Amino acid sequence: MTEYFNASPIKGQIQRAIADETAKALMHFCEQEPEFRQAIEQSGKTFQQCLDHVAKGVGRSISDLQAYQKAVEFYFSGAKVHFRMEIDLVGDAAEKKPEITMSRKSELSVSLDDLLDF
Repeated sequence: MTEYFNASPIKGQIQRAIADETAKALMHFCEQEPEFRQAIEQSGKTFQQCLDHVAKGVGRSISDLQAYQKAVEFYFSGAKVHFRMEIDLVGDAAEKKPEITMSRKSELSVSLDDLLDF
């Protein structure tokens, strides 16, 4: 799959800007879901066509979530991408100062899906 997602021959400013990270995400999705990998392999579509689809209608910017969602839908209609982000307020300090983790919650979690519903 790495050869399929080769970003070096990609044309277009937006396409080149999003190619590397979109390729990484799509390869990760292929590892998660063999059916998705099969859909890409059997699609007959190029990575350039995928990026052209993602870039279509983009103004000055596009979020990672939007780019990955459009890329996934390009290959597998109806598929959805869900994001989960966490913040670790303690980080490496938890190893150095265990009392911090006992008195404070060390992680906060937010779903980007919830933020998009506003």
